[in-house]
Amino acid sequence: MEYLKAIDLSFDPRMQISELVVDAYYDLVKHFKKDAQITRVLAQSLLLEYFYVATENGEVASIIACKKDKPPPVKLDKKIFVKHLGLIMGNIAYPIVQKHMVEHRYPFELSTDTGSIEIVATAPKYRGKGIAQGLAEHVMDGLSYENYVLEVVDTNVGAIRLYEKLDFKEVMRTNAPKNAGFNHFVYMKKELSNV
Repeated sequence: MEYLKAIDLSFDPRMQISELVVDAYYDLVKHFKKDAQITRVLAQSLLLEYFYVATENGEVASIIACKKDKPPPVKLDKKIFVKHLGLIMGNIAYPIVQKHMVEHRYPFELSTDTGSIEIVATAPKYRGKGIAQGLAEHVMDGLSYENYVLEVVDTNVGAIRLYEKLDFKEVMRTNAPKNAGFNHFVYMKKELSNV
């Protein structure tokens, strides 16, 4: 398994990364019933400089995005949503995805030495093999942040276990919106200076 920044790959990983993002955010995008089109929309919206990938034989096995601030490493364009999803569905999907992926913020202030871990996902055939953990360790070892934060939903028990293995500690919970399919957003932090 090779760990690299997405922009350093010898191939364009956008579609593979986008497939993993759609899978990770499936509860958000399943209502559009157009997985292939949503995948193309997000592929064109990725800011690859913030993505790190684990690859094997030209296949993206796992992804992590890490930034200095909360907005995910995507830049959404309403015209692209309309082009791939049609006028009506594009105009419905754009504000929903914008709200949940771009406008959502941490409920606390982030210091300048804090990196925000975003959009962690692993392809189904690579799950349970420690690849996401290895990629996360690689990313955090290679960046110069003193602290890392992330947000996960309370029902994603597997992800919470992974983050606990990486020494993240829960610092806060907030209530999820009604009918979200989960109860709380869980905020976790890792302080390298105390490790």
